[in-house]
Amino acid sequence: MGPPAVTTASTDTARFVACHSILHLDATHALAQKAILDPHVMHRLVMSGFYGWTEPGEPDPRAQMGILNTWTLDLKNNSLVLIVQSRVQPDWSSIPRAALADRIALLQVDTTVRTGATYGFRIIVNPTRDRQTPTGDGTLVRKRLSDTTPRHVKEWFAARLQPVGTERVGPAGVRRIGADGDPETMAIRILPKLGLAAKHQGTKIGRAEIKGTLTVTDPHAFADALATGIGRARSYSAGLLLVRPSTGP
Repeated sequence: MGPPAVTTASTDTARFVACHSILHLDATHALAQKAILDPHVMHRLVMSGFYGWTEPGEPDPRAQMGILNTWTLDLKNNSLVLIVQSRVQPDWSSIPRAALADRIALLQVDTTVRTGATYGFRIIVNPTRDRQTPTGDGTLVRKRLSDTTPRHVKEWFAARLQPVGTERVGPAGVRRIGADGDPETMAIRILPKLGLAAKHQGTKIGRAEIKGTLTVTDPHAFADALATGIGRARSYSAGLLLVRPSTGP
């Protein structure tokens, strides 16, 4: 479990506070190239900014520090942009200057979330589902699959929307995000799967980008989704919900 969002006493508002680091990396530098090729290296690069905040050997330091990240790669301009969210202040001094294409920006996010507020959003998700296959002796073997079609991704995200008056946990135990929207108007883009090396060799992380508009129905649940992320593979650059207040039509 990740850290709780900072909230107010009112049930109609909640407050989300975090730090966003924006790193512009030279995609031709060896550090960036390795991070692009191996999700484990990208994870280590992200975590390198947070040494000392937790004791060595503590379980799930990423969740304790509220660390989520997402990245975009511009092959034409050899630019890798990495956004890292955290509840503690990072130290990126271990990154070689030659690997940076621009100065690192640190932004404090302090947002009061209100019922009815509308946000434009972007998120990279790992849209998984479980499939049970019967074996010869009648037992069922569960296998987790990554959905790889826009329709499946849309259904996956729709199950996490929270219309007015619905509970924070859906019928299948899915945690809802405290906001509603129209999946039919959301833009879905299937991204290349990322293969894991080392002991997880052969495993691939399915990814999809979703963009659209959300209207807050449960401020506390929405602030929690902002703080802790959505879905699986959050250690591997999935689940960070980036939002911007809507300016209207």
